Amino acid sequence: MIHEIQDERYHVADEAIYDAFFLLLKEKDIDRITVSDVIKKAGVVRSTFYNHYENIPALVTAIEDKTLHDIFSLMESFHPKNDHDMCKSYFLTICNYTMANPFLANLLRSPRGDAFFEKSITMFHHYVSKVTQDTTPSMHSKEEVSYMIACTIGSTIGVLHKWSRENFQVPAEVIADILTQAFIAGMLPFMS
Repeated sequence: MIHEIQDERYHVADEAIYDAFFLLLKEKDIDRITVSDVIKKAGVVRSTFYNHYENIPALVTAIEDKTLHDIFSLMESFHPKNDHDMCKSYFLTICNYTMANPFLANLLRSPRGDAFFEKSITMFHHYVSKVTQDTTPSMHSKEEVSYMIACTIGSTIGVLHKWSRENFQVPAEVIADILTQAFIAGMLPFMS
């Protein structure tokens, strides 16, 4: 029982630190955020922060990893079919996640996302390899399908980059529809 309480407290403190960091990203540049800023905004003491993270770069790495995990969880739950509404629902979820995650939006807007994008592209590569390994042969080779999946991922990131740089001025539903149309017209025929 005591272990469960400690685990819950650890998780609650972790979420408070993440939330504080996200709020701070709306106020200042990532390079200007300090441990003092985070603990003040999170309502935790300095030792709590250091029980979780060594420093701000370690926090950023943890947030990158959590963001990638969230994105891949969304991707793995998507089973594409020629269903416009289902595809749009998936892409709308991705759009809403991007708008709700100021860390991801900040990375998409700025040139600072190099390390994050390198990690994500590596993870996408592993994902594409796994998906194409599990696909049944079609009129396209597995290599062609893997390149098409990479193309789809790249174009999705490109659209999200443009959208976030323009401060999400276009409604998420419109962006989701654009991504859906590109997916159904481009990727889906390759998979059948």
